[in-house]
Amino acid sequence: MRLVVAEDNALLRDGLIRLLKANDCTVVAAVDNAPELTAALAGTEADGAVLDVRMPPTFTDEGLKAAIAVRAQRPGFPVMVLSQYVEQLYARELLASGQGAVGYLLKDRVANVGEFVEGVRRVVGGGTVIDLEVIATIMARHRQEPIDRLSAREREVLALMAEGRSNQAIAAALFVSEKAVAKHTNSIFTKLDLPVAEDDNRRVRAVLAFLRV
Repeated sequence: MRLVVAEDNALLRDGLIRLLKANDCTVVAAVDNAPELTAALAGTEADGAVLDVRMPPTFTDEGLKAAIAVRAQRPGFPVMVLSQYVEQLYARELLASGQGAVGYLLKDRVANVGEFVEGVRRVVGGGTVIDLEVIATIMARHRQEPIDRLSAREREVLALMAEGRSNQAIAAALFVSEKAVAKHTNSIFTKLDLPVAEDDNRRVRAVLAFLRV
């Protein structure tokens, strides 16, 4: 994988570079501010980007804005957001694009290097990797009536679906049968007025599309 890395903290940026290189990834550009990130994304043949949300010059949401901009120019360009924060507005816009190849993980909840690298690979491969806390934040602030139709168990299944997990993986996480998960999944799509799809990525994108503003 050829990746652009964007992180303003020098120690974290160096750590990410070393970690990715140690796992057979090539870092084609490593930047610490929004203008350089925009230039790097436009000027390289990278397979994807790993970036922070808050970067110079304003330390607000430059990283997410750059991610949204590059995906507008290059639809489906893989982006893994690695942040300390859930930036509500732009996170929802990024996740609800319906294009896949997107991830949003919180730094203090990444406990396993192998899982992080696998998450990056999944995003570059067109999948979706979303931290449960990110989904919970979006869902908690989403006030449209259809979400209120879901039961507590269906919300758990929906959050795991948004991580990109299969029915088998969801069943294992919740200690229920795959048949039960399939039943919950069908119920979720019915209650949210969303079409049922066999493909896991399309299923996740449909759920995320529902969560947009």
